[in-house]
Amino acid sequence: QVQLVESGGGLVQAGGSLRLSCAASGRTFSRYDIGWFRQAPGKEREFVAAITTNGGSTYYADSMKGRFTISRDNAKNTVYLQMNSLKPEDTAVYYCAARRYSGSFSSTTNYDYWGRGTQVTVSS
Repeated sequence: QVQLVESGGGLVQAGGSLRLSCAASGRTFSRYDIGWFRQAPGKEREFVAAITTNGGSTYYADSMKGRFTISRDNAKNTVYLQMNSLKPEDTAVYYCAARRYSGSFSSTTNYDYWGRGTQVTVSS
């Protein structure tokens, strides 16, 4: 089992940057793909980015490509999401999630464990 805790959210002006962290407990962290999702008020949870177990492959939603970067440090049991050129429409609660098995990286149903989220607010 994996427990996930997000941090690094906050209030930032448009055009600014934030780095989110997803810290995991457990010795098997390196066996899990990790995804970032976000959910704005009144909207469905949407895929942001994902990274495979060894960090060899990364995936991004089209609207995040070129602005967001996902990375991981398995020695620290942590995954990061660097967010640059933030826009007001990026405002949401950001969640990290872990999965062991295959399937679409962008589908919430393919993830087994979730964190509680961290709020990101981008002001215009």
